[in-house]
Formats: sequence, C-alpha cells, structure tokens
Amino acid sequence: MAIVLSLVSALAYGVSDFLGGIFARRASAWQIAVVGQSSSTAFSLLAAIVVGGSPTGRDLVFGALAGLGGGFGAAFLYRGLSSARMGVVAPISAIGTALIPVAVGLVTGDRPSETTLIGLVLAFPAIALISRVVDDNPAHRGGVVDGVLAGLGFGLLFVFLGQIGDDAGLLPLALSQLTSILSVIITALLLRQAWVPRDRAAWGAVVMGPLGALAQGAFLYATHHGLLSVVSVISSLYPASTVLLAAVVLREKIHRWQGVGLVFAALAVGLVAAG
Repeated sequence: MAIVLSLVSALAYGVSDFLGGIFARRASAWQIAVVGQSSSTAFSLLAAIVVGGSPTGRDLVFGALAGLGGGFGAAFLYRGLSSARMGVVAPISAIGTALIPVAVGLVTGDRPSETTLIGLVLAFPAIALISRVVDDNPAHRGGVVDGVLAGLGFGLLFVFLGQIGDDAGLLPLALSQLTSILSVIITALLLRQAWVPRDRAAWGAVVMGPLGALAQGAFLYATHHGLLSVVSVISSLYPASTVLLAAVVLREKIHRWQGVGLVFAALAVGLVAAG
C-alpha cells in the first residue's frame, strides 16, 4: 500500500509541477504559488472535515512546519519552471526532496531490506540522470539554483509530514497548506517580488489545488504504511511524469541520459516494491 500511495503522490506532484510551470510562464511565479497553495488549502480542509481524525498539538506543529518548507520549495520551483526547461528544474529539486528525508529516516531508525535498499540507491542516479543539464543556456543554469532551493524546501516538507501521527486525520495537512501560503509571501517579500495575484492568468492555478492536496495526502498516508526513507524516494520520482509531459506537450527533447534515468527509475520502483 505504501508503494502505491507513493506512486500516486509522485504522479500528482509531477502533473501539478507541469501545470505550475505552464502557468508561471504567463504570470508571476509567486502569484502562481499563492493561488495554487490557497486552492490546495481549501481542498485539504474540505477533505479534513470529511475524514475526521484526532490530531494532537504535536501533529499540528509538524503540519505547520511542513507548510513552511513546502511553500518555500513551491515558490522556487515555479520560478525555475517559468524560465528554464522543465526537464532540468523539476528533476534537480527531486534530489534534495529524496536525500533529506532518507538521511533523517535512516538516522532515526529506518532499516529497509537489502532489496529495498538497492532500489533506494538506484533511485538517486536515476534522478541525477533525469536531471542532467545538457547545454549552457544561462536560464537553465539559473534553473539549477532554483531546483536546489526547491529540493531543500520539499525535503523538509517530507520530513515534517512524516512525523504526523496515524490518527491525526488531514487537519495537519490543511494547516500545512495554509502555512505554505505564508511561507511563499514571506519569501516573496524578502526578494521584493510581487505576490498578490492581480494577473488574470495567475488564477488558472486554482486547478492545481486538487492535485496538490492529493499529492501531499497520498504521501502522508504512505508514511503511515511504510518507512519514511522508502516513501520519500518513491514520491521523489515525480520528475519522470513532468519530463514526459514536457516532451509530449511542449516538445522538449528527452536526451539519451534522461531516457536511461527513466529506465533506472522504473527499476528502482520495482526493487522497492519487491522488497
């Protein structure tokens, strides 16, 4: 169940990132992040009311901390996607997204099986190969920086979501989405960027709300059924769908090494599932 939920999370994240990159080319990335996170908050809150649960104060604190990391990550991801190739920015963000929670999980007691561990190890070169930058376009180099910062934020998001208890329901997740809006606004103010969604095009990001809520909700429930280190790595394979969508819709070329990386990603998922 953990692997299935992690794959659902990865797919939802990948499609959401693709849409975010499209919208961020028509309006400010900061406006896109605010609208997208606000929409996710609304859907997560509605889901929390339906699902119920008994969150503790600890669960709510970790939910709030997760949102601060997630909002920071989303803002830089969309900024990078708006100016660089999607096949560069999204995969690079996935390295930090996977590495940070894997390190935390192993330090705090995660002990994957040998087969699963081989799959986890294989996932990192898969992400790196998919991430390979094949030209010297300055915009793409800037996208690398944004990808690294996004990965830092998303890695912290995954770590803190993984600390939420099994009986908490989805209210901590809704709180996470809410504080992510605050994180985007603070980051935008520090960088002197306009974040108020005045551009009409920015409101198209409302459609990202269900995807964001699904991605984080699936990840949260996956951590209840599996190890944080395992769930984080599988969920961090989200760039595969982003790259494939960019290739099909935007005609971005999938280079040879990226194709090899996609094959490695499939092998990694298979090994983790077998373990």
